[in-house]
Amino acid sequence: MSDIDALSGLRVLVVGLGREGTALATYLVEQGLQVTATDLQPAEKLEQDVTALAAVGVSLVLGEHPLSLLDETDLLFVSPGIPLDAPFLQEARSRKLPLSTESRLFCYVCPVPIVAITGTSGKTTTTTLVGNILEADAEIGQATDKNVWVGGNIGRPLIAVVDQIKAGDAVVMELSSFQLEYFHAHLNRDVEVDKLPCARPDEAAALFDNWSPPISAILNVTPNHLDRHPSIKQYIQAKRAAINYQDPTGVIIMNLDNDMTRTIGRQFGAKTRWFSLEAQMAGGACLANDEIVLIDQDGARHTVAARSEVKLLGRHNLSNILAACLLTREAGAGVEAMRQVITTFTGVTHRLEFVREFDQARYYNDSISTSPDRLIAALHSFVAPIVLLAGGRDKHLPWDEAARLMIHKTDHVILFGEAADMIAMVIDKVRPEITITQTTVHRCADLEEAVTLAAQLAQPGNVVLLSPGCASFDAFPDFTERGARFKELVLQL
Repeated sequence: MSDIDALSGLRVLVVGLGREGTALATYLVEQGLQVTATDLQPAEKLEQDVTALAAVGVSLVLGEHPLSLLDETDLLFVSPGIPLDAPFLQEARSRKLPLSTESRLFCYVCPVPIVAITGTSGKTTTTTLVGNILEADAEIGQATDKNVWVGGNIGRPLIAVVDQIKAGDAVVMELSSFQLEYFHAHLNRDVEVDKLPCARPDEAAALFDNWSPPISAILNVTPNHLDRHPSIKQYIQAKRAAINYQDPTGVIIMNLDNDMTRTIGRQFGAKTRWFSLEAQMAGGACLANDEIVLIDQDGARHTVAARSEVKLLGRHNLSNILAACLLTREAGAGVEAMRQVITTFTGVTHRLEFVREFDQARYYNDSISTSPDRLIAALHSFVAPIVLLAGGRDKHLPWDEAARLMIHKTDHVILFGEAADMIAMVIDKVRPEITITQTTVHRCADLEEAVTLAAQLAQPGNVVLLSPGCASFDAFPDFTERGARFKELVLQL
């Protein structure tokens, strides 16, 4: 933990006014810093109420990012949704102005150790499980004064509550690759931190140094966000900030079943705790005889729950549960709390979420599926014949494996959005490889038309699954609005 007063005297620019930027600007002003906030959207199009920011003393520049703002700025806090190659940020870096973000600042000032989760998929489910288990453990132990704070890439911006966090509390963070880019010191390698015009430059330097949370998990790594990261190598490098810079007492939770996390985890020797659906490792978590099992370093085994008691759908969610058990064990939770949560937890909204049964077909919302790998996991979660709704905006990811599985697992594939023609072409390309192909491909103009057609095609016993495999930005601001619209349409059938 570092003192925010070390930054006193800096002129701060907050770039991007979503929930995170708004909470951050408010916090910084409350700490006595001079704060300006800017967003490319005009005030009337911003979701957040910017009048409240103006009322507490934040200067606002909306509808543009004029370069003149940089003339009066010592430090930028950037929304992770803004790519680092944006011209405004490129100019800031050329001027050797330091960049940070809300999640990194929170870690800088947080008074308690942080449990962090990253990975290509499963982050939100695992983070939610970890938070719920730690809360259940506090209740079981009657620790009435202990609070569990969950945030980061999900939920509320934690900087808004950092002053309420006290010794003995627990903090659980989901961290995306976009956020983790700011945990690498090389981002600010050209900045002369010792010359920053702040109260204590030597202490402020820690905000721009390499840093990793003391208990961290990388759940898996597969190609993703290649529309944002220049290469898979740089995507992996961003993720590695979660583990690269721990002190010797840190613990790393890694997936033995994923090629990339297995390779990375082996580089850290005894610090790594493994979870696996296929193997059993001392100090790890595994699926053994259809039971969720924790294994101590000395080989002692603790059964958490039977697989049949787990409510979450999908083999991938068993991996998420194993990771959550390891993370919470390292954070001090007991098996009873783990069992209580994983036998009752039914999932997070927009993640294989059951919507309703209509005409004897079951409808599921998996709008979180913004990559082919997530689509593959969703298809593997069902035995029944599937009517699949897929499409949106492509993220420049490989589709061949997903297309093959679509042919094996679906009766109908209904494509919509910008990527519809591309996905159809990949299905046509791989179809000759497969002996039995009963899948029919349909194209629709939008999600509304796709749901209507799915209801016409679905037979009793079918699963109708929205698992787009693509980003939502061709038609929706984010996957949550896409999922909400799907549920609305299904409930109107």
